[in-house]
Amino acid sequence: MENATEEAVARHRAIVLLGPTGSGKTPLGETMQRRGLWGRQCLHFDFGANLREIVRRNCPSRQVTREDIEFLREVLESGALLENEHFPVAGRILQSFLAAAGAEQRTCIVLNGLPRHVGQARAIETLLHVDAVIDLQCSGETVLARIRSDIGGDRVGRIDDDLDAIRTKLAIFRQRTAPLLEHYRGQAARIETLEVTDAMTPQQAWQALNAR
Repeated sequence: MENATEEAVARHRAIVLLGPTGSGKTPLGETMQRRGLWGRQCLHFDFGANLREIVRRNCPSRQVTREDIEFLREVLESGALLENEHFPVAGRILQSFLAAAGAEQRTCIVLNGLPRHVGQARAIETLLHVDAVIDLQCSGETVLARIRSDIGGDRVGRIDDDLDAIRTKLAIFRQRTAPLLEHYRGQAARIETLEVTDAMTPQQAWQALNAR
């Protein structure tokens, strides 16, 4: 038990942002990076944004091969999830991000878009120690309203915001990602639930969470 505790301490602590597309994860994560949360210094890792940038650059590296890039392009276009066998590429992207950011040991990593299912959650524990989850609850109607108004200011240039794509992502979230809440509850992580409204800004969400 002592070795397991020491191992957890050696890894960065992490907070998972859990919520459907349009619920405000990215602008909230950016706000947390600027302002911290619960007295923690935060670094926001937006997995989806990283994937889109890798595909846009279309430039193989030590982290991603040409085959990886084509695979990630298909993932983005279809709205599919990276399954367990594809986690190594996600892990390399995360590790590259942490190295480039020069993340200090005391920095809390804010995970946005990763993990997206329980298999990924188990794999990511080899890299980070998730001790808190922010559950952004948002109905389908609210998601559509928030995306139309771009309340978080993060939808410009998104090619995956058409109605069919949104419906697909919401269905995948309900089936595959929402069960992460029970997984982390079983891991004794701190769970904070926030009801997201049509007009809730990132600052309002941050204030509500930071007061807890």
